[in-house]
Amino acid sequence: MPGSELDLVHGTLDLIILKALLWGPSHGYAVVRWVRDITADDLQIEEGALYTALHRMEKRRWLHAEWGLSENNRKAKFYSLTSAGRKQLRAESERWTTYVRAVSKIIQAT
Repeated sequence: MPGSELDLVHGTLDLIILKALLWGPSHGYAVVRWVRDITADDLQIEEGALYTALHRMEKRRWLHAEWGLSENNRKAKFYSLTSAGRKQLRAESERWTTYVRAVSKIIQAT
């Protein structure tokens, strides 16, 4: 399936965003670009879903947001991980790794 766009698996958007922000503060478009780059365009996040998730995670205090200027000198909201966000990233990463391991066992079953 190389080169074809994949649908996000339910429940992974938060994990993906938290991981993208692990590298430092970023605005929404940069998160989208990072995901496309790191997955060679296999995964793409729709803006509506992204900003809904960013606002939800900010309310949960996983993210801190402040206004700044993007690399194009445009006003943008920059998001960064809080301590709670880092803790959530660890928990979601562990849960996802366990899930992938279990599904892999099913796929490889003979």
